[in-house]
Amino acid sequence: MMPTVQSLTTSDHAANPLDALERIVGDNDWAFDRRSEGEMAAEAPGKWCDYGLYFSWSREISAMHFTCAFDLKVPANHRTALYELLALANEKLWIGHFGMDSDDGMPLFRHSVLLRGARGASAESLEDMVDIAITECERFYPAFQFVLWGGKTPTDALAAAMLECVGEA
Repeated sequence: MMPTVQSLTTSDHAANPLDALERIVGDNDWAFDRRSEGEMAAEAPGKWCDYGLYFSWSREISAMHFTCAFDLKVPANHRTALYELLALANEKLWIGHFGMDSDDGMPLFRHSVLLRGARGASAESLEDMVDIAITECERFYPAFQFVLWGGKTPTDALAAAMLECVGEA
C-alpha cells in the first residue's frame, strides 16, 4: 500500500502570480494577452528569434506552469535527432527542461512552480524564471539550427553551440 501525504491546511492558496507577471511583461513593453484569470500569453524578443511565453495558473493546486516556445518548427524527418538534442541539452540545465510540442514540432522550454503555503511568488522570482527561460533558449538555439539546417549530429551541434568565445575579434 502506498502512503499518502496528509494536508495540514486546506485553504492555503497562493496569490495569483499572473498579476505580477502582467506588470513584469508590461514593464518590458512585450505584447501580451491576459486570456483569463488563469492564462496569459506574451511575446518576448530574443537575439535569434521571438519567443512565445505562456503562463497557466491553477489556484486549486497553487501551481503555475510556464512555457517559452521557440519560433521554430521542426520538420517530422528531423524530430528524432531533435529529441536526442533535447535530452543532451536537459542534462546541462538546473531549472526547467526542454521538450517539443508533439502536434507542431515546436521546441519549448518548460518550468512549473509550486506555491502552496506561500503568499505568492515574488516579482524577483518570476523575473528570474522568465530570464532563465529566455537565456537557456538563446544559449541552445544555435544547436537547434545546427541539427535542423546544418546537418550536424546532436552531439556535435551541442558542442559547437556551447563554445565560449573569449576576447574580441
